[in-house]
Amino acid sequence: MTSATLPAIGSAKPSALRPGRILLYVVMTVGAILMITPFVWMLLTAFKSNLEIAKFGWLPSELRWRNFSEAMQTAPFLRYFRNSLFIAVGETAFTLVVCTMAGYALAKLPLRGAKSLLNYFIVLLLVPFQIILVPLFLIVKSIPLFGGNNILGQGGIGWLNSWWGLIIPLGAAPLFTFLARQFYVSLPDELAQAARVDGLGEFGIFLRIMTPLIKPALITIAVFQIEAAWNGFLWPLMITTSDSMRPLQLGLAIFSQNPAEIQWPYLMAGTALATLPMIVLFVFAQKRFVEGMANVGIKG
Repeated sequence: MTSATLPAIGSAKPSALRPGRILLYVVMTVGAILMITPFVWMLLTAFKSNLEIAKFGWLPSELRWRNFSEAMQTAPFLRYFRNSLFIAVGETAFTLVVCTMAGYALAKLPLRGAKSLLNYFIVLLLVPFQIILVPLFLIVKSIPLFGGNNILGQGGIGWLNSWWGLIIPLGAAPLFTFLARQFYVSLPDELAQAARVDGLGEFGIFLRIMTPLIKPALITIAVFQIEAAWNGFLWPLMITTSDSMRPLQLGLAIFSQNPAEIQWPYLMAGTALATLPMIVLFVFAQKRFVEGMANVGIKG
C-alpha cells in the first residue's frame, strides 16, 4: 500500500448528526425559548400604555420610554435599590466569612464528629425555607439587648425592622458551607502541612494559603448569595414595618396594591430595572461561576 492510498490524519469529515443529537438540540432550543419568553413579555409590556395592556398583543404601538422614569417617580425606586444593594453586599460578606471558615473546618481540621456535621448540613439542604420562617422570626424578635429587649430577650422587638435582622439570619446557609467544604477538600493536605512546619498558624493557613486557591468557589458562592439577597421578598415582608427599610422586590409591590388597578407598565418597567443588575453580574462572573460549579464534585 503506497502512501498515496493512506488516509490523511485529521482529514476525515465529521459524521452526520445523529438523530439523538438532533433531538437534543430541538429540546434545548424549545427549553431556551420557553425560558426567555417571560423576559421578552416583561420588556415589551414595560413599553406599553395602560390601554394596550387591556387587549392581548405582543408588540406595543410605540416604545414608551417614559414608563421607566415615571415608575421611578411613582415609587422611591432609588431608596429601594440602595436598600437591596446594602442587604446583598452585607449578606454576601457575612456568608463568605462564616461559610468559608465552616467549610475549611469541616474539610481540613481534625474535628470529632466532622462526618456527622457534614451529614447534618446535607440534611439541612432538604429543608424548605418556609418551614423555618416562624422559628426564625421568633428568634430574631427575641435577640437580647436589641430593640428594647432585656437580657432575656423580652419586652421589645429585637432585630425586627433592622438591618441586623435583614442580613444576619440569612447569611449562613448550609448550601454555601457545603460548597466551600467541597473545594477545600480538593486542595492537597501537603500545603497546610508545609505551612505548619514553617510556623504558620491555622488561621493563617486558612486565610493566606488555602482560601486564595478557591477563588472560583468564592465567586460561585457570592453570585448565589447576591442573587438570593437581591430577590428576597418573603423574609423582608415578615420583619420590616417601615417603608424606609424595604428592599427593591418588596417595594415593587406598591404598583399592585390595588388589585383592580394594577399599574402593569410601571410594574414591568420596575421589574426590568431590578433584573438588569443580576444580568450584568452574571455576564461578568459567568466564567468563574461555571468553573466553580464544574469543580464542586462529590469528593469526601
